[in-house]
Amino acid sequence: MAVYRDYDVADRCMGVFGATSSVGKCVLSLLAQHGWQAAAFSRQQIEAEIMLQSPTVAWHQLAYGFSMEKGDKEITSWLYLAPIWTLPAYFDFLAAQGARRIVALSSTSIFTKDDSSDSGEKKVAQRLAEGEANLRAWAEQRGITWIILRPTLIYGQGRDKNITEIVRFIRRFKFFPLLGDAQGLRQPVHVEDVAAACVAAFLASNVANRAYNISGGEIVSYCEMIKRIFKALDQPTCLLTIPRWTFRLAVNILRRLPRYRHWTVAMAERMNRDLVFDCSEASRDFGYTSRPFLLVKEDLP
Repeated sequence: MAVYRDYDVADRCMGVFGATSSVGKCVLSLLAQHGWQAAAFSRQQIEAEIMLQSPTVAWHQLAYGFSMEKGDKEITSWLYLAPIWTLPAYFDFLAAQGARRIVALSSTSIFTKDDSSDSGEKKVAQRLAEGEANLRAWAEQRGITWIILRPTLIYGQGRDKNITEIVRFIRRFKFFPLLGDAQGLRQPVHVEDVAAACVAAFLASNVANRAYNISGGEIVSYCEMIKRIFKALDQPTCLLTIPRWTFRLAVNILRRLPRYRHWTVAMAERMNRDLVFDCSEASRDFGYTSRPFLLVKEDLP
């Protein structure tokens, strides 16, 4: 059963790295609802419109040699939503801020891509593993409480790099290619549920120095997932089953286009592989729940 700690109003300030990401925007909204102020950090230039929409957020643009202004209050609570392997670059800054508790996002790709046939994907899994190990070692050396969350395939709000890319492909080509039966199981998790998990894990008093997998509330086959995307787009389902050699040729051609340069044959190979993760520990320790895979208009790019 989740038990949540109380914070004095004066202590309710959260530092958020990766604040302009899809998860970051949802997190900022949740923090405001919980009565927290946020110091938001991003490598992107912060637009004036975003600042006006978030009156409880103090925005900071990250740059080489970045530091807080003298006189700023120390921030002891942190959420790191940028790629976890970039976190070591800010260890000194976080230590100087007096960090005492930090929640960082990783990914279940640490498990699903470690044996990929694509060297680039293997490197991603390796960087995730190194990022997690570096956080644990740094935090434990300094007595800082750490929590790592590993979401499955994130979707929602039309800004993700998973479902959104499939949507754009279908809109452009009016079909979607499958390798074999594409019956590998998936657990798409909505970005709002990931954000809620970040906040809940931070606030839970009995959660410390642990990593959790967080998955979607429904298990569907890869093929079924694609069918639901067609339905959300109000387009007739058009699936084309093709052999591996044809897929390889098609991927090599598509990678010449900037939007598809990250596509790999390994992505197709996983269509027939189960990528399912138990999230019962997250449910038990900080009340994590997630919705079934139902795309709505706001989830489409």
